[in-house]
Amino acid sequence: MQIIQCLLSRDVVTTENSSVASELHEKNRYGSLLADGRIRLSLLEAVYLLEKSRISVMDNRNHEVSLADLERKASAKEHDFWTRYAVFKDFRSRGYVIKTALKFGGDFRVYDRGVLPGQDHAKWVVFPVRESEKLTWQDFAAKNRVAHSTKKRLLIAVVDDEGDVSYWESRWLRP
Repeated sequence: MQIIQCLLSRDVVTTENSSVASELHEKNRYGSLLADGRIRLSLLEAVYLLEKSRISVMDNRNHEVSLADLERKASAKEHDFWTRYAVFKDFRSRGYVIKTALKFGGDFRVYDRGVLPGQDHAKWVVFPVRESEKLTWQDFAAKNRVAHSTKKRLLIAVVDDEGDVSYWESRWLRP
């Protein structure tokens, strides 16, 4: 598999304009397509793809960015990066498409296997939490309302100290 060349500029990772990068976006829905044909990757996506040796990342001075350097940058830039990354990585490694859900009031939206954004709606809205974190009933109810109002199922992704993820699904039922 051909490695896709990327550029890290400030906190943004963009791919080269190539058929391989285009295929990564079209088939697996990584990143967002830019007008010039390049793909803009989130830091979560870039860390995952660099870890999987699918991309290489250079900085503005044409120095290679190591996985450790990119992880450091991502964890400094993004709130609770390691918890969110554990969930992102778990879903991607299981073959799901996972995208941001900021406009839905959640961390992520996840599409059922085989479904790409644009073909159908996401099945779940996902809220990653650390195992040691406390979640009040009010927090839970608010998250459940967000999922219900966006016609998605709620997934609470609980990440333990080893980075393993357990999922708790909640949905509204009419008696």
